[in-house]
Amino acid sequence: MNLPSYRDRRTTTAPPPLPGRAGNARILGTAAVAAMLLAGCGTSAPEAAPHSSGPAPSAAPSSPRPSLAPDLSTATACTNSTKLAGWSNRRLAMLTVAVPVSETSVSDVTSEVSAGAGGVLLFGGKAPSDLGSRLTTLKTHVPGHLGLLVMTDEEGGGIQRMANLVGSLPWAAYMGTHWTPAQIQQNVTKVATRMAAAQVNMDLAPVVDVDGRNVPPSKTNPDGWRSFSGSTSVVSKAGVAYMNGLRAGGVTAVVKHFPGLGGSSYNSDFGPARTLPWSTLQKVAIPPFTAAIKAGAPAIMVSNNVVPGLGTNPASLSPTVISSELRGKLGFKGLVVTDSLSAKAISAAGFSLDTAAVQALRSGADMVMFDLGGNVGSQTSSIATAITNAVAGGHLARSRLIDAAGHVLAVRHVNLCS
Repeated sequence: MNLPSYRDRRTTTAPPPLPGRAGNARILGTAAVAAMLLAGCGTSAPEAAPHSSGPAPSAAPSSPRPSLAPDLSTATACTNSTKLAGWSNRRLAMLTVAVPVSETSVSDVTSEVSAGAGGVLLFGGKAPSDLGSRLTTLKTHVPGHLGLLVMTDEEGGGIQRMANLVGSLPWAAYMGTHWTPAQIQQNVTKVATRMAAAQVNMDLAPVVDVDGRNVPPSKTNPDGWRSFSGSTSVVSKAGVAYMNGLRAGGVTAVVKHFPGLGGSSYNSDFGPARTLPWSTLQKVAIPPFTAAIKAGAPAIMVSNNVVPGLGTNPASLSPTVISSELRGKLGFKGLVVTDSLSAKAISAAGFSLDTAAVQALRSGADMVMFDLGGNVGSQTSSIATAITNAVAGGHLARSRLIDAAGHVLAVRHVNLCS
């Protein structure tokens, strides 16, 4: 999220068929056994020997007789993707949605979680003391008990949702100036450990935008004190330290906001915004993301800013930004999440929440987010319907939807084959 504290976001593949009747009971039996073996995902067995009758030939035939048993070496190994291929489009679509909810009333999204939402996004400024037990109850409604991403913005400074419960961190600018990377990691680990104890397992942090402006974030500047430094090197080291601190505390980091908001023309929450030119970002803004990826970043958030030199769509809706640059050139293989698609920059670009969600997935994003406000249940259902309709209409490849769902499960450490 660009500026949560400055805006109230509340206002299996079926087994192969048996061969046809060949009039030979022994042949049919062999094929049936092989078919049953193939039905188990990931099961392997020795290839059955071909059956022959009559005396053995005195010399090898000029061409071998074909085997009457199927070749089990072609059996498809069980993976999350092969399992997800058997899910309905609706269930897959729900897994790509993060549903917003107030941290003081998480039971409000029980229906959405029961319908298979991939995650919940907590909003608020003061967490209840029993948040952990409330979230534990909410997680019991996840279909198949496959886990749930419970995320929030816990950056430090003025961007903290539950400091009363997990402890406080200073603004990133303070950390970057006054703390060593080791101190950043140590202090973040303390907060992350308490977050995990409260059943919050994902933090939309750290911000690795390079921005040296010594001002608080505002309507015209999304970064300011949210950035560790105006130095690319300092941000790279501090960002990795923060990310490792979250990991050590049992919380998944979401590095943001790719490809970098430092020096942006405006705050995309409030209207159209541009990053610095792509040629500049490559030198100044991309290195911290490269460092995070090399250090094992599990998730990256893409901004809603247009990137001059990489097209005219917001980055979160751009296949050039996500698929070509982030996935392709930087080699990122983790979860890609969007910044809030409720941002004014998205609607100004001509997209509704529903069409933006579809475009984000088409572009390579795996999970979409939106703000708390209006009827969350209706908005969630509408997004899922738009995604399933896009697949049915050929506007979104089903393989892309399966891939996105797979990334959500992977970051939750879910193995459907175990």
